[in-house]
Amino acid sequence: MSIDQHTTRRSFFGNSTDGMFGAALASLLSDDVYGRSLDSGLDAAQTHFAPKAKAVIHLCMQGGPSQVDLFDPKPALKKYDGQEPPRELTQTAVFENDRRGQLMQSPWKFRQYGASGAWVSEVLPHIAGEVDELCIVRSMYNVHSNHEPAIFKLVSGQTFPGHPTFGSWISYGLGSENQNLPSYVVLADPAGRLPTNGVSNWMSGYLPPVHQGTRMRAGDSPVLNLKPDYEELPGVTAAKRDLISRLDRIHKKSRPGQRVLDARLSNYEMAARMQLEATQALSTADETEATQKMYGIGHKSTDEFGQRCLLARRLIERGVRFVQLFPRGQAWDNHSNIRTSLKSICDITDQPVAALVKDLRDRGLLDSTLVVWGGEFGRLPMSQGDLKKAGRDHGPYGFTSWMAGGGSKAGSVYGSTDEIGYASVENRVSIQDWHATILHLLGLHHEELVFNRNGLGERLTHQFETRVVHDIIA
Repeated sequence: MSIDQHTTRRSFFGNSTDGMFGAALASLLSDDVYGRSLDSGLDAAQTHFAPKAKAVIHLCMQGGPSQVDLFDPKPALKKYDGQEPPRELTQTAVFENDRRGQLMQSPWKFRQYGASGAWVSEVLPHIAGEVDELCIVRSMYNVHSNHEPAIFKLVSGQTFPGHPTFGSWISYGLGSENQNLPSYVVLADPAGRLPTNGVSNWMSGYLPPVHQGTRMRAGDSPVLNLKPDYEELPGVTAAKRDLISRLDRIHKKSRPGQRVLDARLSNYEMAARMQLEATQALSTADETEATQKMYGIGHKSTDEFGQRCLLARRLIERGVRFVQLFPRGQAWDNHSNIRTSLKSICDITDQPVAALVKDLRDRGLLDSTLVVWGGEFGRLPMSQGDLKKAGRDHGPYGFTSWMAGGGSKAGSVYGSTDEIGYASVENRVSIQDWHATILHLLGLHHEELVFNRNGLGERLTHQFETRVVHDIIA
């Protein structure tokens, strides 16, 4: 059976009858119908040097978790509570715009935990129990105080849209270990509410589109429109897929070098393979009752986020390179009522996140999986609004993130902010430093992971002054 090169899939199927599929197309079956028949661009790639980690779970705590209420206790806030801060304490911020206000002590108590003796707030009791696995970086800083540009900086290294996110760069640099699942998976709010900046949080920018994040959800339909609306005989389905693959090869051969086309064809084929694996990967039905209880599944406050943390572990087990979780809305954006609003998001995320770290460790996956927690910035140590219902405003000058596993230095605290937690002052870590260090743990050099675009050598850390923070690497 010959196929003219100018024949399209639409015209071929339009001129064929249902009876032909069972008879004529059956002869086109191959042993690898469900295998890779097009170059997906997601083959596992060679790293620049031996990696410590092979996958990342990014817990993207959008909104700005308050460092002085979670991981960075400041006794001076109690001393100056309700007072204007002495001017010398607010001049440490290199991007200072005369942000003033009454200082506010944390409503919660801190204590030291584990062999490391790291300080953690009482609102994170479960994470505190895993503190000896954490590498806490108290000296992060961002360059913008508004959510949108700060989030773009966090996920792509620039403060404006159009650039690939670091999940896409990791997919581009490492490829995939499982050709039946995307290399980069996003587990966003299952109710459908997108995080700030929407799908730009996981776009591939000018990298090949196959490297952008694929949004999934738990249940029978992990990806919308993944399954057909009708059932047919397996042999017919297999024959159709094989024929489409052959037609795609002909179409692609006459249109070389078109990355969007290549990615689209690859995604079609991956969608077919995902029908076999994605549904099983994103179902927790085979997890033990003890495991589900550990993640808080079945409890009102922790069930939804616990489900997603557990799914992240299941995806990593199956070779997904980068899994990204977003909380619902801007729950960490505690401009008011911080006593209740911060406590609420901690109640939602604390147990599931701690369970994820513990579960990865117990299964022997933590050594090869880098878990990263943090937001686009922190909060200012001053109060905002009515003191009875006060919150805190955005604080990009100094905030806390942490890593666990994947070659990071467990049980350590790096860097510091000033006396009131206003800005980072010791061992400051920029967003590009943070990106470069993550890439380094994955065996990728940030200056060598380059994509040529119109003669420009684009990279995640761009042309900013950047360092790998070796002090937080084990």
